[in-house]
Amino acid sequence: METLTCVLPSVDTARRLVVKIGSALLVDRATGLLRADWLRALASDVAAARARGTDVILVSSGSIALGRSTLRLAPGPLPLEQSQAAAAVGQISLAHAYQAALAPHGITAAQILLTLDDSEDRRRYLNTRATLATLLSMGTIPIVNENDTIATDEIRFGDNDRLAAQVAVTVGADLLVLLSDVDGFYTANPLEDPAARRYDVIEAITPEIEAQAGDAASGLSKGGMKTKLMAGKTATAAGCAMIISEGSVLHPLSALGQGAACTRFVAQGDPQAARKGWIASMKPHGEIRVDAGAAQALAAGKSLLPAGITAVAGDFGRGEPVTIRGPHGQLGQGLSRYTSAEARAIAGHRSGDIAAILGYPGRAVLIHRDDMVL
Repeated sequence: METLTCVLPSVDTARRLVVKIGSALLVDRATGLLRADWLRALASDVAAARARGTDVILVSSGSIALGRSTLRLAPGPLPLEQSQAAAAVGQISLAHAYQAALAPHGITAAQILLTLDDSEDRRRYLNTRATLATLLSMGTIPIVNENDTIATDEIRFGDNDRLAAQVAVTVGADLLVLLSDVDGFYTANPLEDPAARRYDVIEAITPEIEAQAGDAASGLSKGGMKTKLMAGKTATAAGCAMIISEGSVLHPLSALGQGAACTRFVAQGDPQAARKGWIASMKPHGEIRVDAGAAQALAAGKSLLPAGITAVAGDFGRGEPVTIRGPHGQLGQGLSRYTSAEARAIAGHRSGDIAAILGYPGRAVLIHRDDMVL
């Protein structure tokens, strides 16, 4: 057990960290107001992680809880249209709260709203991935939430645990932390069974483990241990370790670094390796042929620029897989950031000419190195 724990990424050593924050932690249940002291303490933890060189993305609930307080809606479950209205009002307060908490540390907050549909559509998935990568490269802290203002029962993630896992997979995170109202995953609900035992490490989410999950106990949150296990299966399968820990204390990430009780879920491999395997397994929709210079650049770990392309074959859309072929044979496979028609138009041209050729600005690379396997 000790060996497994020490090889898991921690908040102190993670390269890229996704933290999920539930409504019950962010909003006081009795008053419906933001827990400003807690958020300031979390912002201090985030700043410390950034200072260590860790990329941090926060997946935060709270917009509906804040909005329903502002609109003075009655306690209890809300109809979908009232949830959407509350989210629209509360999202403004939520974004401002994060902006105010992070600003004293010299950190810029960025807001991204997603739906399940965004992760299932390959083009929007790649756009989300590219936007998050750019924001992180600029030193911002992306604040992600489900787009509750437009989401319906058919397209919503249903809980930000699952959204956080999807975000972790999208950005290739090596650690996902779910801040909860309990300090880990138990053999049974500890509020109902005094004999319930907390797992320190879970190597695999088995049917026996799933059978031990309960439902949400909080009046604010929609998720329970079932959705956390669903998140764990998504994250760990993609090479991202996961931690469930109690988050209501001040400085919850620092507490984890100092050995706070939690449950750690072992990642099944490396996140980048898992992504590369996924790309390699896809059926290509076309072929990109490149010159010797581009082939050499790709072998050195570079992205594929339009200037190195000599020919485009097939019919493919943005985000679809294509074979990459050099002068001496197949080099690998990748996800194109342009359609086949666009790729043909910009082939052989410099990236700075893309806007003039297509009539609109585009991305500098045709296939990014993170979306490529050789």
